[in-house]
Amino acid sequence: MDKPENAAGERKRAPPVKVFSSQLRTATAVRGSSGEPGAGWVVRLGRDRFLQVSLVWMQGTVLEVQLALNRVLLMDETGTFTVQGINGIPKGKPCLSSGKYVMVMGVIQAVSPEPLVRAVKLADLSEHSALHRQMWKLEVEDLQQVLVARMHPASVGP
Repeated sequence: MDKPENAAGERKRAPPVKVFSSQLRTATAVRGSSGEPGAGWVVRLGRDRFLQVSLVWMQGTVLEVQLALNRVLLMDETGTFTVQGINGIPKGKPCLSSGKYVMVMGVIQAVSPEPLVRAVKLADLSEHSALHRQMWKLEVEDLQQVLVARMHPASVGP
């Protein structure tokens, strides 16, 4: 018997991929079988390395909260990005004030002129923000290297 789809009828998504806002800014849409966008995004990781993603994990500092517009503007070390759907995230609002360092998991909605992510999860990382900021770049690079190696084992050098 086949595994059932979830209650909403969606296929199971791949786990979130850690990315920087600059990587999303240069991503390109993956076209579906009938040519329409919506099958995800291809993010450039390096010179000849690419990764298809739709669900992302990002971290950044809150610059501006716009509760009436259901969104927040964040900044990571490579630029700014917008997160929408914040009013629907349980326990998400308490971590949304200027200067807080937060983690967001979400679905990519747009990449240009600025990345736009629909939030699935928000968490406050402010308590140990210095450590989280310091480790973030290494975490992103490490995960991306592992994912590319799994997809293209021959492309990984010694």
